[in-house]
Amino acid sequence: MSSKTKRRPTAVPQRPRTGLPWVWIVLALAVGALLGGPIGAATADPRSDTQEAIDKIKAADAKRDAEQIVALTEQARHVRDALAPVLDGLAAAVPPGAAAPGPDAAAQQVTAWRTTTAKAVAGFDNPPSAGTGVNIARGGLSAATRTLHEAVIAYEQALTAPASSKPAQLAHAGKLRDVAVATWAVGGTQLDQLNIDAGHGHAHVFLPAVPGQGAMTSDGSREGK
Repeated sequence: MSSKTKRRPTAVPQRPRTGLPWVWIVLALAVGALLGGPIGAATADPRSDTQEAIDKIKAADAKRDAEQIVALTEQARHVRDALAPVLDGLAAAVPPGAAAPGPDAAAQQVTAWRTTTAKAVAGFDNPPSAGTGVNIARGGLSAATRTLHEAVIAYEQALTAPASSKPAQLAHAGKLRDVAVATWAVGGTQLDQLNIDAGHGHAHVFLPAVPGQGAMTSDGSREGK
């Protein structure tokens, strides 16, 4: 027999296992969760909280303006009633329409006019915050009251002016009065519209006016309708 040695087959080396598949799956899920949070936040509607805040501000402004419309209307009526005697007195002293001046008003009467207009002016000082519509109405009424106050002062000064300049100063006082009436009409018209929009109906708060003063008057609609 032959003494040849039988060759054994060469063993094939095995690659080492580098890890279990579930480990990589868990890692992938974790990374996805970390990335998904910021991405989701970035794609969410950023206006939701902002819009909610805006809606709250608008609601608060609407409530504030609704309250101020009522308060301003009441104030306007009180001021109109207080100023009516002043306008009646000035109408006799410096009639509208460039008519000849009437008899001089007594100094005591003019002093009472000035006290009344000064009080009305002070009532419009330090106005509260409000919307544009309310500010326009209040601004018109306030400007008119101040102008009427200046008209009273001008008339008071005309009474002690030299005879040569007195007619011109009286005419100036009358023009200031006319501007005051016309300016009040602008504020009064705006106030009327505010009351209509707020559901209160018409609120006609106008100073007495005559043709030629450039003043708007009530539209004939019934009060509160």
